[in-house]
Amino acid sequence: MTTPAIPIYSRFVNVGGIRTHYLDAGDGPAVVLLHSGEFGGRAEFTWEFNIAALAVDHRVIAPDWLGFGKTDKIRDFVSGSDRMVRHMAAFLETLAIDEADFAGVSMGATTLLREAASGRCRFPIRRMAVASGGGFVPDNEERRKSLNYDGTPEMMRAILSSNFADPKWYEDDEYVSRRVAASLEPGAWEAVAAARFKSPAVPARSQFGQPDTIRYENIPFPTLAIAGGADQLREPGYHQVLYRIPDSKVLVLEGAGHLLNIERADEYNELVREFFA
Repeated sequence: MTTPAIPIYSRFVNVGGIRTHYLDAGDGPAVVLLHSGEFGGRAEFTWEFNIAALAVDHRVIAPDWLGFGKTDKIRDFVSGSDRMVRHMAAFLETLAIDEADFAGVSMGATTLLREAASGRCRFPIRRMAVASGGGFVPDNEERRKSLNYDGTPEMMRAILSSNFADPKWYEDDEYVSRRVAASLEPGAWEAVAAARFKSPAVPARSQFGQPDTIRYENIPFPTLAIAGGADQLREPGYHQVLYRIPDSKVLVLEGAGHLLNIERADEYNELVREFFA
């Protein structure tokens, strides 16, 4: 599919005193894209091969999560990820987005699923497309690569090798350099690493390898769930729990890795455009 040239604007908005960055493209019903959470993660990287295709039929809004990208580098050590959700909800309210289709990948997808199942959803969801989200998240060797990042190209290459099945991504020196540069912008490494900080007074507990507690049967929104058949950050068959969503369509892209919306962008774009049409 040939995607027309649609301008993508980089914008900032003040959300309760927090300078918040987002990408904005197209016109029509709103689609909100929630990016992944690896070191250097941001809307620019997660969605660079998807925004223009989705903006053919929609207004696409791709914000940087609190602490990521060009949004202020803030980490709440009490409420943690819930602060990120509250900030995102306030961002959408600031932009007067009262209903939208949502798409998320990895952290963005799991956050969407958890929020949608909570019974007090703070996002104005109409439908949602989730990729590489939900299910049990193992504390495996590939996952640990993403936790020990030291800012070097070698370690970034290791992180990318865990996220992609196709070696062209982590063997591309220019792509690796872009990722490294983003991960070392002021406050970027610290904000992501801070999520792993633990008080010595609190029992040691990894955020990974814990039981999946999302109540999928409570999700009231039509859901497209896409899993990568070669996802090294998950266990085979992890996506089976997503069938518990009452109105769901679950697909597996064989041979695709974790960041499948990048690696298999054309297929992903077609599936999501059709679902949101």
